[in-house]
Amino acid sequence: MKTYYGLSEAPRGLGPSAVTIGKFDGVHAGHRAVISELIAVAHDRDLTSIVITFDRHPLAQLDPLARPDALVGTEQKLELLAETGVDVTILLSFDAALASMPPREFVSRVLHDICGTRVVMVGADFRFGARGEGNIDTLRTLGTEFGFDVDLIPEVKPGEARKVSSTWIRELLAAGDVERAGELLGRTPSVRGMVVHGAARGRELGFPTANLSPESEGLIPADGVYAGWLTDLSDEGRRYPAAISVGSNPTFAGVPPKQVEAYVLDEELDLYDHVVDVSFVARIRGQVRFTGIEPLITQMNQDVEGVRALLSDAS
Repeated sequence: MKTYYGLSEAPRGLGPSAVTIGKFDGVHAGHRAVISELIAVAHDRDLTSIVITFDRHPLAQLDPLARPDALVGTEQKLELLAETGVDVTILLSFDAALASMPPREFVSRVLHDICGTRVVMVGADFRFGARGEGNIDTLRTLGTEFGFDVDLIPEVKPGEARKVSSTWIRELLAAGDVERAGELLGRTPSVRGMVVHGAARGRELGFPTANLSPESEGLIPADGVYAGWLTDLSDEGRRYPAAISVGSNPTFAGVPPKQVEAYVLDEELDLYDHVVDVSFVARIRGQVRFTGIEPLITQMNQDVEGVRALLSDAS
């Protein structure tokens, strides 16, 4: 996949192309269905397949207080888009200039001049241009002028009344239902960050953990203990089974909220300053305040055995 960062980097004449446009937060199963159809149409019509997406949620510019938490970071999103097999991704900076661009200018500059668009594939609720003035009818009218078709993509509903959406996945993660969230994502939910030094309580208890930096990317699920995996991106993507704790660890004072700590099973690793992915396969239990160290250690041993059994069954 070729990636262009912004309008200034994207050359004119990338087309003729088939294009889809959207936030693609999480690159979930619904997004993948759209992109799969895009690639099929591009192949049938001998076109370049292009995804146009944004470096942030549009509400980060338009209404910051209403901006939802991102399911993945920008680089994670680009990696996931590359996995779909799309030819080109154009990552636009959703800044004041883009937010104020009229619909016709967006079509003229981006879809016509840069992409050489022959077909645009979007959902029925698609909006574009300044103040969201452009809709499907606008796009079709401009398509007649600029020489492209508009195809509506049906919603993906996995045997249910509700369509797959980033909003639904956020709700599931907020409830700790990482298994259902994973089904909608089409992969195990994960967060990415650098391993930093913590208070070393885990090491003192016999369970040394890799603590993720607060600046990690990806939506952290509800507080609790999870079975999952730690993938060391600084060491050729080596993957290890892990018991993962999320939360403020109420047994001890001074632990920040939403702290992600991963205890790698059966390995002693020096992961400090490594960038890792921590993925969540299943929630073992919620967070508990223990009355002392011994009950905590007993529970942690039980958690590790539960994680070991669960991951063994899943592999």
